[in-house]
Amino acid sequence: MHKIIKICLMASVFAWSAGIAHSAEETKKEEAAKVPEIQTSVTKHTGKFNGVTLKYTVSAGDTHLKNDKGEAVASIFSTAYTKDGVKNPAARPITFMFNGGPGSASLWLHMGVFGPKRIDVPSDAVNAGAAPYSLIDNPLSLLDVTDVVFIDPVGTGYSKVVGAGKGKDFWGLNEDAKSIAKFIQMYVTKNKRWNSPKYVGGESYGTTRTAALVKELQQGYNSMALNGLIMISSILDFQTTDGGSANDDPYVSFLPTFAATAWYHGKVDKTGTTLEAFVDEARNFAINEYSVALLKGNRMTDAERENILTKLSRYTGLSKGYLKQARLRVNEFRFMKELLRDEGKVVGRLDSRFTGTEEDDAGETFEADPSGYGISAAYTAAVNDYFGRTLNIEREERYEVLSGKPGKKWNWKQGQSWTGGYPALGHYVARGMRQNKDLRMYVANGYYDMATPFFGTEYTMAQYGLDQNRITMDYFEAGHMMYLHHPSLEKLAKNVRQFILDGAK
Repeated sequence: MHKIIKICLMASVFAWSAGIAHSAEETKKEEAAKVPEIQTSVTKHTGKFNGVTLKYTVSAGDTHLKNDKGEAVASIFSTAYTKDGVKNPAARPITFMFNGGPGSASLWLHMGVFGPKRIDVPSDAVNAGAAPYSLIDNPLSLLDVTDVVFIDPVGTGYSKVVGAGKGKDFWGLNEDAKSIAKFIQMYVTKNKRWNSPKYVGGESYGTTRTAALVKELQQGYNSMALNGLIMISSILDFQTTDGGSANDDPYVSFLPTFAATAWYHGKVDKTGTTLEAFVDEARNFAINEYSVALLKGNRMTDAERENILTKLSRYTGLSKGYLKQARLRVNEFRFMKELLRDEGKVVGRLDSRFTGTEEDDAGETFEADPSGYGISAAYTAAVNDYFGRTLNIEREERYEVLSGKPGKKWNWKQGQSWTGGYPALGHYVARGMRQNKDLRMYVANGYYDMATPFFGTEYTMAQYGLDQNRITMDYFEAGHMMYLHHPSLEKLAKNVRQFILDGAK
């Protein structure tokens, strides 16, 4: 009897073990089935950039990232532009670029300023309307001085989680930077570009990613030293933009941008001054008087408060009564609604030159950003048309231009000891500069950018012991995407090109 029970138990254990093995095997097969085949389109082209005619190759396709077990966990889509016939790749710079969000694909920099084709939208902040749009040759592209790789982070463009991967493995400050760093390392290894000068550039949260990449790529003995960072509409220290009842920094950071916007829309006295001079006045008031007034709060005398209200009204174009009711504190969303309320208009966030009308003029904030809906359809049409007609990319899935999914699940934790607060990444760049004598920065700022205000960026660049001699600060009479404004587009392309050329001296 005992023998029979023992045999039965052994059989049960065997069956249980076999079930586990079978289950694990099935799970592995299921995960493998989730991994799509790599798709790549390679096309040949000729273009004229900055007066130089050259032949180039476009490689648009997937790169699979794998975990320590060799399992595919993500598929990164990129569009790489490389000059043909280069005899010495070590002398040819390569630049990696992406946009922000987090959750945005790279089409804005790709189709707006640095790619060989660009979407031509109105320069004067007028709504681009509906198709057809003008997709034109871009002689301002950087391909005469550098190869360029546009990267779509996981959850954007055609990039996605695959196989054994999960969104949480990629959607966070550190997680995102690690995945993009891994892609860059894989790319330079596969294409034998380790000894090429390397630049990394981003826009908006893309600058946050750039700073995090300095840490990921340069630290440690497997390091990759970078030659330069291209920061467009920068945000490294989030306490300068993320306001609240307990944080007064953003009110100071946004004030010069409010002044520029009020100037543009004729809501302030322009007599005897220029935009730059007026903005500089606002800077000085913000840091020397306004910041102190906010710090004092109810400790101000009536005379002090009246003086601040008068000057704050002068620089913002808002009434003293409204400013008094707001306790001297008006965030960007209130400002966008209030500045042109008497005209029944709101101003844009990404670019405050834009205006829009809404159903309700009595609301506290706008219902939608006119500088967002004014151009998004044009850029979406441009990238999809270009991929299909010019690069022969044929995919059934949608190209995710700007997805809220990654951002909603983003892990903002910076380090192991993080207990809350605002992410701050300026010190990553400062340390990178200390450890790499050749690392330089180009920083582009739009006067009319109410997403990442230039005065907040100036604060960051003045901190952490950053080497001011290796930072180039540039300003544009445009917004977050300054390349929407044609004169600013030309200036941006010219100055970034020169920044790369200067690295070869």
